[in-house]
Amino acid sequence: MTIYAGTIVDTPGDPFAGDPAEALAEEGALLVRDGVIRARGPLAALRAAHPGEPVTRLDGGLLVPGFVDTHVHFPQIRAIGGLGLPLLDWLEQCALPEESKLAEVAYARAVAAEFLDGLVAAGTTSALVFGSHFAAAMDELFAAAAQRGLNITSGLVVSDRILRPDLLNSPETALADSADLILRWHDHGRLRYAVTPRFSLSASDEMLDACAQLLGKGVWFTSHINENVAEIATVADLFPGAQHYLDTYRRHGLVTARSVYAHNVHPGDAELAVLAEHGASVAHCPTSNCALGSGLFPLRRHIEHGVHVALGSDVGAGAGLFLPKEALQAYFIQQLLGADGLGLTPAHLLYLATRAGARALGLDDRVGDFAVGKDFDAVWLRPADGSTLAVNLRHANDVSDALARVFTLTTPADVASVWIRGQPAGGQPVRDQGAAGRDPR
Repeated sequence: MTIYAGTIVDTPGDPFAGDPAEALAEEGALLVRDGVIRARGPLAALRAAHPGEPVTRLDGGLLVPGFVDTHVHFPQIRAIGGLGLPLLDWLEQCALPEESKLAEVAYARAVAAEFLDGLVAAGTTSALVFGSHFAAAMDELFAAAAQRGLNITSGLVVSDRILRPDLLNSPETALADSADLILRWHDHGRLRYAVTPRFSLSASDEMLDACAQLLGKGVWFTSHINENVAEIATVADLFPGAQHYLDTYRRHGLVTARSVYAHNVHPGDAELAVLAEHGASVAHCPTSNCALGSGLFPLRRHIEHGVHVALGSDVGAGAGLFLPKEALQAYFIQQLLGADGLGLTPAHLLYLATRAGARALGLDDRVGDFAVGKDFDAVWLRPADGSTLAVNLRHANDVSDALARVFTLTTPADVASVWIRGQPAGGQPVRDQGAAGRDPR
């Protein structure tokens, strides 16, 4: 058993459902045993109840739940930085050539290691990972994720048209390869499987039927939707009988409470109503949407329709794996939308980066906040002494103000330590640093 003491912040409530200030919680200490949170409260109370238990001091910065990324492409970790292109051109020139390289197993193994280590370094402990078009590459990803203890939901990407030929497969092959991966990896430790057509633009009705068969095995589903106006127009041409983009999935039974759709920058009201009716979630990818010029995400409309939203880094077209950067960009976008935007508080930003993702992925009973009984997946954001963030934390008025300064100023360099189910990531000890910022309570 270990007692962790510091400024410990989470969002056990939903700031979109009530007063954001009431959704935010601050504690002075957590008691962790066998990787699970057993108690939370003031340090003095936990010490009195558990005398003699070791105390790990996390003085300075904030301890927050492990980040949850709901849309991130593992094959694109080496393709970040392709600027100046809209979505379909960027796919053709930047993303898909790189993704083709994962046909080579050794290459896929190296990329999987870089990707997962990058997630951990960014404080992400759970993710819905958009996988590879190659089954052997998926084996490499799942095996590497299992070694690291990460909460990873992923699956073989399937397409049977329009993309480069080496990334295409038939519905029959997609069905057989995916079923085989499900048998090997779904519910293996912290791993789960997600049926993953790239988007309906590259998946025929026959391929989407195969996806529906796979979804019936009790796994998850993810794909793209309404990211770019040219993409939306192409999908409309390919599916002349569909009511809208989402209908290309809905009519195959692929809109469920286990479905997460990425982007949804340009949804119609009818699509938002269908998403809400079926309990599907949307992964908002702010830096990618801005880099590709896709548009400004209508968060207010999603929330008003009752659609659950979480964050995704996207990676290849985005600005890295660090979810606090995505949260800050989400804030900027809503500010730019003016009256059509939704004002976000620090509580909203922390929720979007943590518990919202856990809810979208059906992991809310395991991770996302520091509730008693949940796994201790955590990130200690502790700035270097004398840094601008450290200076600002010393002058923060309260925990909400401190959180605002963290989201504004923090970088991956401020990730001092990461825990995955109670274990320091990579087996490394907690970085020993002196006090800086707000005192533990």
